[in-house]
Amino acid sequence: MKHTLALLSSLLLISGIARAETTVTLSGVHNCCKGCTNGIVKAAADLKDVTVTAEGKTVTIVAKSKANAKKAVEAIMAAGYYGTSDTEEKATASSSSAPAKKLTEATVSDIHLCCGKCATAMTDALKSVPGITANTVASKATSFTVKGEFTEAELVAAMNKAGFHGTVGK
Repeated sequence: MKHTLALLSSLLLISGIARAETTVTLSGVHNCCKGCTNGIVKAAADLKDVTVTAEGKTVTIVAKSKANAKKAVEAIMAAGYYGTSDTEEKATASSSSAPAKKLTEATVSDIHLCCGKCATAMTDALKSVPGITANTVASKATSFTVKGEFTEAELVAAMNKAGFHGTVGK
């Protein structure tokens, strides 16, 4: 009986520890080559008690706390990648009815473009944005400029849909 209670206590303790972990799965992340995969994993490598795996367009983050899982997602985004998760809070629509301000030029930085496939994917994403007429996307670049008449929201949405994240400056 003592052994059964000890075993049961151990199993309960183990299951409690397992539940303490947080898993976040990001879908639709741009990951076309080994350089992308390494960049995704490396982005969160310095975080304690976090494991990141990237397979295809899916990134899985396992962390011992929600805070560390959030830090890992933020680090992956800061490295230029974007994905959607079922666990993220849904953004609410703005209550403003004012039309979005049109930009004529913007520089996007903190972007991941390690190879020609990345550059092609980004260029294709930009083609879907109404009003963009030119861009300086290039392989191995960490920033690029877009020109035309477009909104920041349309630019960001197109990049995110293609699995990229970046910082838009005007």
